Amino acid sequence: VEDMYELLEKLGSSRCSGHFGVVRLCRERSTGTFYAAKFVKTRRCWGSRLGLERAQVEREVTILRQLNHPNIMRLHDLFASRAEVVLVLELISGGELFDFIAEKEMLSEEEAIEFLGQILCGVEYLHARLIAHFDLKPENIMLQEKDVPKPWIKIIDFGLAQQLEDGITFRSLCGTPQYIAPEVINYEPLSLATDMWSIGVITYILLSGLSPFQGETDAETLSNVVAGAYEFEERCFSQTSEMAKDFICQLLVKEPEQRMTAAECLVHPWIKPLSRKQALNRSCSSINMRNFRKFNARRKWKVN
Repeated sequence: VEDMYELLEKLGSSRCSGHFGVVRLCRERSTGTFYAAKFVKTRRCWGSRLGLERAQVEREVTILRQLNHPNIMRLHDLFASRAEVVLVLELISGGELFDFIAEKEMLSEEEAIEFLGQILCGVEYLHARLIAHFDLKPENIMLQEKDVPKPWIKIIDFGLAQQLEDGITFRSLCGTPQYIAPEVINYEPLSLATDMWSIGVITYILLSGLSPFQGETDAETLSNVVAGAYEFEERCFSQTSEMAKDFICQLLVKEPEQRMTAAECLVHPWIKPLSRKQALNRSCSSINMRNFRKFNARRKWKVN
């Protein structure tokens, strides 16, 4: 690695930091371009508890190598030894989308849709290639840069992603309790629709500052998800348009096959208005910023 890249300071934490490795800023010697180098410790032998399984890292790399989309983190280079894999990734320096939004005084639905539309474009690209992310949550939705007129969304962390195959069922107990779909908890076959449930949860939180299924404990949260029990509380959704609520309702559906796809989301009238009246409804409706800031502060506290 060091023959081709100058290794600089450590960057913020990542899913593979700490126990399994670190992320460092690096500069490509031939071009002077900055990247993020993710050092991932791999298990040296079967039964070892240190590091990630080699197959898990190889799966992530295989998926990243297929991806070339403006809303998805890019893999630039790769180095591997017996005990470690180094992923040289596009440098994403704008921080998390939710942190960026929490700093704003106010945000209209129209502005929120700008961000959501980019997320959906990235997810549609993945799904067209039968790739499911399986870990869509605020921590994995970043900004390329923050101090620009139109921030660019980047979906990161493909550690749980899977390339799905026709005729082969895939089950996994993976993800974060408040964002996972009922079929994950019930250990039923997963699909691209599993990601769409997570998009529904993210949209609900973005508009209201409430998490639709959050309980006092993880067990209670999981129970709420399986029940599919949520509502639009008036105190948090008083400024929310009916179209936005309809968008969420078509994603937070217990039966995966009945959820909107990413492509269908992009032509939903809330995302792509069919009339001037629909467009006006979006610009007149706003995000509950007071609640959103509270949610984001709690979320950051839990993560840290």
